[in-house]
Amino acid sequence: MPRRRLPVSSERAGLDPFVVATGAASPRDQRDLMERPFFSLAKSRRTVPILYEAGNMRVEVHAVAEHGMATIWDADVLIWAASQIVEAENLGYSTSRLLRFTPYHLLTAVGRRTGASDYRLLKAALTRLQSTAIRTTIRQGEHWRRHQFSWINEWEELTRCDGRVEGMEFVLPDWFYRGVIDRSLVLAIDPAYFRLKGGIERWLYRVARKHAGHQPQGWTFTFLHLHEKSGSLARTSDFALQLRRIVARQPLPGYRLGIERAGRHEILRIVPIGPTSLPVDGVVKPIRRSHANGIGRSHAALSGDQKHEPKPTHWPDRAIPGRNRDSNRITNSSSGPGNVDNTSSRPEFEAPYPAAPNRSPGVAR
Repeated sequence: MPRRRLPVSSERAGLDPFVVATGAASPRDQRDLMERPFFSLAKSRRTVPILYEAGNMRVEVHAVAEHGMATIWDADVLIWAASQIVEAENLGYSTSRLLRFTPYHLLTAVGRRTGASDYRLLKAALTRLQSTAIRTTIRQGEHWRRHQFSWINEWEELTRCDGRVEGMEFVLPDWFYRGVIDRSLVLAIDPAYFRLKGGIERWLYRVARKHAGHQPQGWTFTFLHLHEKSGSLARTSDFALQLRRIVARQPLPGYRLGIERAGRHEILRIVPIGPTSLPVDGVVKPIRRSHANGIGRSHAALSGDQKHEPKPTHWPDRAIPGRNRDSNRITNSSSGPGNVDNTSSRPEFEAPYPAAPNRSPGVAR
C-alpha cells in the first residue's frame, strides 16, 4: 500500500492575516524590549550569547553562526509591527500575529530607502530575527516558566505566476504579540529614533524612554549598570568612553544627558527636555549611506565586538560577570546619585525587487 503523504503544516494556516495597507502609524515600542538586552548593539556578526539575570528574571539570547544575532537595527521590524498592530486596534480593526505587507511600506516607515540593496538588507534582517533564539522568564507568572521563541516564527515572499514579488508576510511569536496588544506594555517613541546611527545610542534612547519617560527629575544609572544592562561585548572602559562621547553630542531626541560622580562611580543622568523636535506622527527622513559617520559600508571604525574577546560566558557553566543592579536605588533610581557598538562597518539591514507603489491609505483587515 503506498504511503499517504501528510500535508505540509504551517502556522500561517491557522491564522487570519492582518493586512497592512499603509506604513503610516505612530512608532511604538514594547517595554520589555526597551529595558532588557535582547539585541546585539554592533553591526558586526555576533554569535556570543547574551546572558542576563536580575532577581528572578532571566534573558538568554542565542545566535547561529551562519547568520549571527539579530541587531538593534533589525529590531526596527518589530517596532514597525507593534506600531501597525496598535494603530489598527485604535481604529477598531482586528489584528493577528500573521502580518501581510509590502516591503516598501515597512522600509519607508522606519526611515530606510527602497533600492534593491535595501530589500536585500531587509530579508537578511528577517533571517536573523527568525534564527535568533530567546529564552526568558519575563511575563511568565508566579512559576517563572522559561519561554523560548524567535522574533519571527516564519516569513515568506508573495509572488505572482510571472515571478514578480507583490509583498511579504511573517508570523510574530505569541510572547511578543501579547506584549503589544496589552497597551500597558507599549510606549510611543519619537520618529527621530530611526535616525540614530550607533547601536549604543539607539539602545540608550529606549532605556531613557522606558525609565525617564516624562518625569521632570529624570533617571540615573551608573555606567557599570548600563554596561551590564546593554549586553555589549565592549570592555567596560570602552563602553564608558562611548557614553561620554554620546553625552558630548546630545543625540537623544527629547532627552538631555549629564554625567555626575558618586565616589569612584560615574553616573549618567537622563532628563526629559520637553517636546521633541519632531511630532510623534511626523515624517522620518531616510537614513543616507554617505556623508554620515558610522553608517557607511566602509571607512568606519571597528566595533567593540571586533576589538576585544567576548566577555559573557555560556549560562550553566559560570555566573554572569558582575552583578545586575535592577533593584539598586543608587544605580537605578529617579533621585539622588543614583561597543564601541556605536560605530558600524556595514549597513543596518539586509534587503531585490523594485519598490512597491503606494496603496490606498488605511488598515485593512
